Amino acid sequence: MSGSRARILLVDDFAPWREYVRSLLAQRQDLLIEAEASDGLEAVEKAKETRPDLILLDIGLPKLNGIKVLKQILTMSPATKIILLTQETPDGFMHEGIRLGAMGYVPKTSAAKDLLKAIDTVLGGSYFGISIVEDEEE
Repeated sequence: MSGSRARILLVDDFAPWREYVRSLLAQRQDLLIEAEASDGLEAVEKAKETRPDLILLDIGLPKLNGIKVLKQILTMSPATKIILLTQETPDGFMHEGIRLGAMGYVPKTSAAKDLLKAIDTVLGGSYFGISIVEDEEE
């Protein structure tokens, strides 16, 4: 992303949380929240319209859950990087999201400490907050 701003789509149904994330990202001139969505259907539509570099995606969304959103977005725009940002336990949803192509996971409780580092890591092409284990087909 040298010389340009990373365009971000912020997806969460809780407006105060989106405001908090906006305030965290405002610390950085190289990050631009290009669009926001408050439900899964809106997220897919905004991703189609804006083709962001990165999506910060909540899993627990109304209308279409984050896992379905992730799958649809990566089908239409495989180069888009996605970080799952959620308060839900990471177990099943997180593993499914990573299997489908998310590159990071940040619990909302760790966002103040980890979100900017996660963004830098994922935009740099590496995974954040997860260990990748290849599924062996039997």
